[in-house]
Amino acid sequence: MYQPKMKLTEEQLAILNGKEGETKAKVMETIVRYGDMFEATELVKVTHGQGHLVTSFGLQLLTPVYRIMDELINAGLKVEDGFTMDPRPVDFENVKCDLLEKLIFKKILYGTQGRYEEQLKKLGLKEKDAFSCACYFNEMGNVPKKGDVLSWAESSAVNYANSVLGARCNRNSGIIDIFGSIIGYVPKFGLLTDEGRKATWKVVVKTTKKPIPQILGSAIGMKVMEDVPYVIGLDKWIGEELNDDVKDYLKDFGAATASNGAVGLYHIDKITPEAKELGEKLLVDNPKEYIIDDEELERVYKSYPVMWKDKNKEGNKAFIGCPHLSLSQLNAWADKIINALKEKGRKKVAIETVLCTAPQVRAKFIETEKYKQLYATGARVTCICPLMYTSNPLTKRHRLMTCSNKLRTYTLARYYKDDELLDLITGKKAK
Repeated sequence: MYQPKMKLTEEQLAILNGKEGETKAKVMETIVRYGDMFEATELVKVTHGQGHLVTSFGLQLLTPVYRIMDELINAGLKVEDGFTMDPRPVDFENVKCDLLEKLIFKKILYGTQGRYEEQLKKLGLKEKDAFSCACYFNEMGNVPKKGDVLSWAESSAVNYANSVLGARCNRNSGIIDIFGSIIGYVPKFGLLTDEGRKATWKVVVKTTKKPIPQILGSAIGMKVMEDVPYVIGLDKWIGEELNDDVKDYLKDFGAATASNGAVGLYHIDKITPEAKELGEKLLVDNPKEYIIDDEELERVYKSYPVMWKDKNKEGNKAFIGCPHLSLSQLNAWADKIINALKEKGRKKVAIETVLCTAPQVRAKFIETEKYKQLYATGARVTCICPLMYTSNPLTKRHRLMTCSNKLRTYTLARYYKDDELLDLITGKKAK
């Protein structure tokens, strides 16, 4: 029997010792071992019961995961408050695939997707369309409050919850996320502690214009890696109110810090909840310092490699929305595409263009006239994860383009700034 290093309550020890069944004891032991590995002092209660799981794809190779899920189901365990998931991997209606690509997706890669989703329903999946990396959108209904303790995975969701919402969650892995949600406790270490949420980097933004969030986040992520940065000077460009536009900006900024580095929490002076409350008291004594000006952002931008086999050819497929686009962002991109085509005297996008968003956001969007106008251009709106789409080796035949630094980091996609990508997908002026 495992002897925990951390202090457990009588209730927690009873679960560990099998009072509530063998399977629940295994779940508890996993959580305790996880905490002991990181020298956690105790387990703390999950106060935002809705979980978020990163493993949303029915990959055939994940046989051990399906066995674990079956054991949990057979033991009558589930996440009582329900959970959301990362996006599904494929959408043949809105993301084009040839017959061979479909065969690999259906038979080799994600052949167990249907069975896996049935397991998830039994374990507490909120609804059939609860699949988005941006579970914190109001439309998704999984929005923690400041100070809430979570058991989530998905780097960009954890990053957003910690930073923009002021909740508390470590960068957990798959399986740990659902185990913590089932057991109702997570180990207290790292970003769950006051000390662990202090910033060890002071980042000073000294640009002459509003920084592109994807590049600013990339620069900070690559510099600080897993540390916590405190960013000063950004309020000059985005204001001090945490409104929807600023949340969208920080969503994309944070995803870049989390993927180009391993940032689980950042503070933005005068804007994010803890920075508004405590200011520079969040900085440790003698923090490291990083100055970001126009030249530094340009240096970072030009450092991104082009991973295409033929670097001189033009791209032939574009993904916009990683993390998923908010409704405001989706509407803005639709307007930009429609208007750019009109200015160029064109009716159709020049290359396959896919905008990614949450299912509930897409449902709202397709009720509008703008949806019809966008679809008339040939652009499509999907709810998949473009990262999962690229797990099919045949997709490497495409020259993918994106304005997402997260997608650039994890795939062969080439990064473009928003205006550059818009120009490419809307083509040249009609003669």
